[in-house]
Amino acid sequence: MWVLLNIYRIIFLLGMKDYLAPTSVGMTGLQIYALWCGAKLSLQTAGVLALVLCPFMFLEMLTKKLKWLRYIGSTLVILVTTILFFARFPFYKLYLSGFNQMLFTGMHEDFHAIFVSMVDQYNLPVRLLGAIVVTAILTYAFNKWVNLTYTCKIWNGIDLRWQIIGLIIVGYIVGTLSLYGGGWSWRTGVNWENAGVTNDKFLNDLILDDYQSIYGAYVNEQRMLAMNGLNFTTEQVEAYAKELTGVNGGNNLEVYLRKEAPGATIPKPKHIFIIISESYANWPLLPEYANLHLADQMKSIIAQPDSFYNGHFLPAGSSTVGALMTMVTGLAQSNLYLTTMPEAMQKPYLTATAPQMKRLGYQTAFWYSGPSSWENIAKFTTAQGFDKFYNRGDLDPNATGSVWGADDEYLYAQILKDTPVDKDTFTIILNTSNHSPFNVDVASKGFDKAKTNAALPAKYQNDDELLREIGHFWYADKEAANFIREAQKKYPDSLFIMFGDHADRYNIEKVPTMYRRYAIPLIITGKGITHNTFPADMAGSQMDVIPSLINLIAPKGFVYYSVGRSLVDNKMAENYSFWMNAYSMGNTGEFDKAPHYFGPKGPYPREQLENYVNAVRAVSWWLGKYGPIINPALLKKQ
Repeated sequence: MWVLLNIYRIIFLLGMKDYLAPTSVGMTGLQIYALWCGAKLSLQTAGVLALVLCPFMFLEMLTKKLKWLRYIGSTLVILVTTILFFARFPFYKLYLSGFNQMLFTGMHEDFHAIFVSMVDQYNLPVRLLGAIVVTAILTYAFNKWVNLTYTCKIWNGIDLRWQIIGLIIVGYIVGTLSLYGGGWSWRTGVNWENAGVTNDKFLNDLILDDYQSIYGAYVNEQRMLAMNGLNFTTEQVEAYAKELTGVNGGNNLEVYLRKEAPGATIPKPKHIFIIISESYANWPLLPEYANLHLADQMKSIIAQPDSFYNGHFLPAGSSTVGALMTMVTGLAQSNLYLTTMPEAMQKPYLTATAPQMKRLGYQTAFWYSGPSSWENIAKFTTAQGFDKFYNRGDLDPNATGSVWGADDEYLYAQILKDTPVDKDTFTIILNTSNHSPFNVDVASKGFDKAKTNAALPAKYQNDDELLREIGHFWYADKEAANFIREAQKKYPDSLFIMFGDHADRYNIEKVPTMYRRYAIPLIITGKGITHNTFPADMAGSQMDVIPSLINLIAPKGFVYYSVGRSLVDNKMAENYSFWMNAYSMGNTGEFDKAPHYFGPKGPYPREQLENYVNAVRAVSWWLGKYGPIINPALLKKQ
């Protein structure tokens, strides 16, 4: 089955080579690399298919009379594999993609119309007949091979115990490689989510065999459908929208969310860089961890007079995709998996970031150090208005990294190289180095493991795993600060905004406080910024970044749309599970419990907080799923 999947992959490459990007046509090495990655991934698929055939083989071992079961099983597996292969050609030509969520969308369409189209346009009978003929040939060859008797004098001369040991070792090797997609663990193997390792979409699609494509489409479909917990009525959405904005907009969210900039308070920067840094938590910046020197470089940036820092800040979600969705669309996380939703692919949302920055005169770009296939990120960001999207395939091909992406230094270097000096640019950067498997050689970058270990509390010393983790935070901090300094030299009129995509990955303590575990920092630096740009008692989350930015730089009267609010005024933050203000935080599912204080105790405005959380979620949910008009008829269609 593994050989068959790879033969089909090579045939598909040869038959569809016109879909290669012009820059990849003559790059034989890149094509071979894609085939190699696909071969690793297909070990996983072949392992599953082999397991499907195993029961038939075992039954035949009991009695040869059951041989016909093996013939049926092998025929079915080969037939399905071959039909998918034949179907992939017209599907790719139609959708410019391997099998994707359109498979599930098609289930809601007119089956008769689909069938007629397949017959008329894609020669269904001919293709099906071809698949059956090929299946018959392959099944005959397969069963002839299985029926052969093999004799090996060397093997027969080995003691039975060693034969068993040898078979166990071979079984372990084959099983492990199959389980992890051609690797000894998930860190070295290939899976459908990290398979987009080239800068050529066709080659990235080629890496996925048909089963892996369908599995990926199924997972994304389930994510999209996982909208449990939000069932607001239209009346509630309108009420919450009014509660959130203080505007009476009737049934139109465009009226509720419309805002006007009060007038720029800093000179309009020529270049804006927003760094969403993987797992960049707030706790290493706190005074009690200063002796570890994990965040010294960004602290030196913060100490400059043209910088602002605040730790009353929450991520949009518990994973990177939450930050991605919020920073691209401007919507709070509300149980909508926007990166896979058809609605998010049709046109930018009212609150989308890129279109509003383009109206301010900026050329927009999104840089991601990982593969373009992760979370449908390339299609999602461009569908939401970004002019350009860059990924792992656009970086130095010799860059070191992990399965998640290239090391930060290579990402930042390429951005410095490719960002035009003479144009106004708005760039969002999403890095990946501070993420397991934590395989950056941080010692070679200057991380003093022994010194850091000595600075740890005695009970946490000599923990290699912890040291490796915090060493990667040190690396992420160092490279971000280096990038800011280098960018300031090349682009003097620049503004930099940095925060973590989330926290909650590792801490020094085994049971950290809620604040130390979940808070992320907000760091802003650039001309006109001061330590008092925003009030010390501000609180916010990632959805408040863009409205705050617009209010800083846009001319008076500039119209924009946002669910979030400027941090000049915002005193409350919320995300997928928590709320926060300047001195306390709590779980949004437990408003009846006392908050966790991390500063001087203040009042607990429970009703105000609860209404804010519900309002943000209700508005984001409705706008994300149904659009700006609050119409009860839309709910009835679901």
